Amino acid sequence: MLQLKKNPTLKDYQTYVADMVKERGFEKESVPQLFMLLMEECGEFAKAARKSQGIHIDNASEKYNLGHEAADVLIYLLDICNQYNIELEGAFRSKEEINSNRNWTK
Repeated sequence: MLQLKKNPTLKDYQTYVADMVKERGFEKESVPQLFMLLMEECGEFAKAARKSQGIHIDNASEKYNLGHEAADVLIYLLDICNQYNIELEGAFRSKEEINSNRNWTK
């Protein structure tokens, strides 16, 4: 049974998603399929965010939980990173080092 350790690192989440994908039988999904799923979840996340901000939405549309939709986005992002052998925590740190040396203006 899958279990995420207490106080996990980003690497732990990435490993968990790799194991979860295998356990649930999703390991054959292609990268293009994963990108479509990621975009779908981004849309649901945006809709949940709109609702939380009181922006008008269609009352007949599905109701989304902002936290759950954010988690879905993260799951697909980590799955895609696993497909490309991207260690996301290291990539994040490397990119943030670059960003921290940029001159940000308005």
